[in-house]
Amino acid sequence: MGKRDSLSPLFAVAALSLLFSLGANKAQASYAIYVGKNLTDDGSVLIGGSGDEVSSHWLEIVPAKRSPPGSTIKVGVDETAFMPGKYIQIPQALQTYRYLTMNYSDFEGFPPPITNGGLNEMNVAARDVWSPSRPELVAMTPNPQTGPSYSDLSRIAMERAGSAREAVEIIGKLIDEYGYSTYGGNSHMFADENEGWVLINFAGGQGLWIAERLGPDDIRVSYPGDIGDIPQNFREDPRYMGSKNFIEFAVQQGWFDPDAGEPFNVTAVYGDGYVKYPRDELEQELRQSTPIDLRQMLNVVRDPRLSKDTTGYGQVAHLRAGVRPENRTLWVAATGSITTPFVPYRIGVQQVLPQFKKHRYLTKGEATRFVTPDWQIQEATEFAGRTFKRLMYFTCDHPDKFLGEVTEALTAFEDQLIADSVSVEETADVLFDSGNKDLALNYLTEYTSNKATAALTLGNALLGSIEARTRLLYGLRSPETDDISQLDYDSGVVGCR
Repeated sequence: MGKRDSLSPLFAVAALSLLFSLGANKAQASYAIYVGKNLTDDGSVLIGGSGDEVSSHWLEIVPAKRSPPGSTIKVGVDETAFMPGKYIQIPQALQTYRYLTMNYSDFEGFPPPITNGGLNEMNVAARDVWSPSRPELVAMTPNPQTGPSYSDLSRIAMERAGSAREAVEIIGKLIDEYGYSTYGGNSHMFADENEGWVLINFAGGQGLWIAERLGPDDIRVSYPGDIGDIPQNFREDPRYMGSKNFIEFAVQQGWFDPDAGEPFNVTAVYGDGYVKYPRDELEQELRQSTPIDLRQMLNVVRDPRLSKDTTGYGQVAHLRAGVRPENRTLWVAATGSITTPFVPYRIGVQQVLPQFKKHRYLTKGEATRFVTPDWQIQEATEFAGRTFKRLMYFTCDHPDKFLGEVTEALTAFEDQLIADSVSVEETADVLFDSGNKDLALNYLTEYTSNKATAALTLGNALLGSIEARTRLLYGLRSPETDDISQLDYDSGVVGCR
């Protein structure tokens, strides 16, 4: 099988047989994929993935902001969290960066809006990935716990980091000083145009964290986030960063013998040992398919082994050197990319269409109250997340019949956007260089709005066709039970099973 064939747009159909075997596996949680610049076709760094969350998701452009001296922000979780905590105030940066992010509204005890990262104007991208800590660490977590949560750290990194390494330094310093509010263990993946980093923060209230550099020849699929062997003197090695007590605490607990001659394996010592299929397979497929281009990366994030009903959105950051900040690009799918097209959003885009912004659908607490008169016009617009979710449900009820054509259509749509990229950025550059900044920003905004509208038009066309043919060919089946929803990830839910 050739390089292109191994990650082709129609690979999703071939992978369907795998999905039948996934039903017994846990369907949780977020994932991240990193490809170093020596392994891509254009020398860029690629980082992509998604978050698995129940609630509504929406795209936001967060502007740069200057805060007065002494400003603070609230961080942490409250008493309703799975692992209860209390909020604290920490200093806010005097100046923050502009960034793009997908927000969501609900994770028990975490104040909305919640984020897993995104892309900032400094070309720093972030993903957030679950990374379960060993049960003893979970059990010793203070009640209440204090310190920034994973969402706080993701947001702060987007606001303050000028490089992937700086993102790690910022987060590590915050954990060292204020602690960390956990739900059982978590990790972050950061990348810029030169390198990436994986950082794991552990449960237990001990301030344990570790970070590993991902270089230009590395490929990493975090699913969950993990780090393997590290040297005992890792703090003297530029490939690693971590808390001062990282080795010492494990020795004190009897979890690691420094004199046994065995390497310190982070996941074996501090993790719960759970490595989720199909991480290794995906890494191998990517390695065999190098050099990777943007098209292939979008295909991987769309892979039906990863993109499913629990997937809140899809993202790929295309991190290139020498690109004007306003042209730095995050490709975003409004919900699970298995049936949702990616649209490129550049940092210079000034607004998001109302169809892709926050709506009441699946937003926490909205079922218990009426919409305000001020918000009614927003609710009058179509919600892209709901449209593409409907397309997912119709497509995945008969995936052998419909998934191939949906994948083909989405891929053709995205290929045109990829082909447009050079001319779009060159046009914006000409306008910027001639002193017409407002025209350049308006151009980027109008282009993106037109393509987001076209994406929604495509989604509605596919939805109408597949719904009509489902009625004619199969009829609309009735659910077998009255159970509409479930409370956990352990049911084997997938997108196209």
